[in-house]
This record gives sequence, structure tokens and C-alpha cells, in this order.
Amino acid sequence: MNLHDWIDELCDALDIEAEADEGLLVDLAGITRENVHPAAGFVTAFLLGVATGEQGADPDEVERLAARAQALAESWDRPAGAAEEEDEDVEVDELAEAEYEEDEQDSLV
Repeated sequence: MNLHDWIDELCDALDIEAEADEGLLVDLAGITRENVHPAAGFVTAFLLGVATGEQGADPDEVERLAARAQALAESWDRPAGAAEEEDEDVEVDELAEAEYEEDEQDSLV
């Protein structure tokens, strides 16, 4: 079974009438996976489907929406898999031992 057959069978199983440009979806998923996050391809394809359904998009509009998603992924400024700054784990002891300026106050707010 190839991807096109899978799409046909999946549409039948989901009881929907839909056409999917598998090349467009595979390319977009690959770009977002490489530039954003390993799971971004799946999420992007899903959200592209939601957007096209909500907007009643024709094939040309689907391509325009996909191009917008691709442009966003290609301009993404954080490499895939990189930890976000706020994800850095800091031990409580490290915070207690940190040196603060005199005018800095400890605050929980």
C-alpha cells in the first residue's frame, strides 16, 4: 500500500470526502520537523487540515496556507530540539548561593 492508497482508505474510515496533496504534506512536515521540533510535522499537518476545513479552502488556498506555514517554519529562530531558556533546571541550592546586587530583592512575585 502506498501513501495515496492510505489517504483514500483513511478518508473512507473517517467518513470524509477529501483530497490531500501528499507531496505538499510530506514536504511541509519535513521542513517543520527539521526547523521547529521533531513533532512539529504532525502538528502542522493537523492544523493545516483544521484551517482548510474551517475556511472551506479550495486546493489553491490550501497551497497558500501551506506556504504560510512553511515560511514560518523556515524563519523559525530556535533550532529543532534546542531547550528553551526557561527550561533550564536550576537547583534550589544554586539559587541560595547566588550572589545578588544590594538593590535586588528576593521576591516570589
